[in-house]
Amino acid sequence: MSALLEELNRRAIALGIPLGAQLDVTWRCNERCIHCYLDHDDAGEMSLAEIHDLLGQMAQAGTLFLTISGGEPLLRRDLFDIIGRARGLGFDVKLKTNAILIREREAATLCELAIDSVQVSIYSHRAQVHDAITGAPGSLARSIRAIEVLRAQGLKVIIANVLMRSNRADYPGVQELARRLGAQFSIDPTITPHLNGGRALLALNIAREDLRRVMREDSLVGNAAQFCAPPAPADDAALDALPCSAGHSACYISPYGDFYPCVQFPLPCGNIRTQRFIDIWRNSPQLAQVRSIRVRDLPVCSTCAHVASCSRCPGLAYMEGDMRGPSTADCEKSLARTGIPSANMTRLGRRGMCRSRTT
Repeated sequence: MSALLEELNRRAIALGIPLGAQLDVTWRCNERCIHCYLDHDDAGEMSLAEIHDLLGQMAQAGTLFLTISGGEPLLRRDLFDIIGRARGLGFDVKLKTNAILIREREAATLCELAIDSVQVSIYSHRAQVHDAITGAPGSLARSIRAIEVLRAQGLKVIIANVLMRSNRADYPGVQELARRLGAQFSIDPTITPHLNGGRALLALNIAREDLRRVMREDSLVGNAAQFCAPPAPADDAALDALPCSAGHSACYISPYGDFYPCVQFPLPCGNIRTQRFIDIWRNSPQLAQVRSIRVRDLPVCSTCAHVASCSRCPGLAYMEGDMRGPSTADCEKSLARTGIPSANMTRLGRRGMCRSRTT
């Protein structure tokens, strides 16, 4: 995050403004990715009128950054009406999509709407690997063609590469593909549990040695020697910091109007079909609980050598059973970066057992 965005986020938190939001307009999808954490049946999506009203409420509350995602958002025939409404209200709009429904006309429309960027998931530069992950034959070729037409319109495209066991060796090829297409590249080595709490998807996570290789590669993390240096001791500023922006300056809304702190933090806080957006934001007891937590309040993590540099996700911790507890995935990242076990790993080693994984 740039210094300007960090200052904007700091001020939003101080003023109680929901600066950024992700809105999933559908959970329906034309792919069946093996790692997906969503249910794809339509359980009664918000109508266009409901979404238009919601966007108006969000604008009044001060939201500026809006990520539109799914499922596959282009399965909604009114998607461009939704984006048009958002742009008319002044939102900075980012779109997340698999892009296989984007052709020249759709790319031109997105350009006319002046959206900030389009993020496209590419799992491998090899069709047999990518298409096996998506469950959609021909999906890699169609996504690449879509990226080409988006770039031809001058749109910023970000290729998102989620790592799992079946594609763990392919990220250099995807990185090179992004370079060739003129797209940016991002990598995510963490598979998350299903939103219903199921943890079977975690078996897809890459092995510890693969994670270590990713975390120590200059082309992915910048200066790996600096990035992987031993953690610095925590000071009062680190201990008094917020765990993350979820529920503080950011939120997530499902296609059914359910309100959560973040898409990776499925703590129900209200529903915009029965409550106004700003009322949930200001008055939800669940959000108040999230906002009350500081790093020093975390029983295990506050004692950890990594506390000042850990990427701990409170949503992943919540899905492990305690939003104040450790996130196993982030403990693994800290170990991969530095070779130093987290306090939680040391504690588990002494106990010789795994912590609870119930929600």
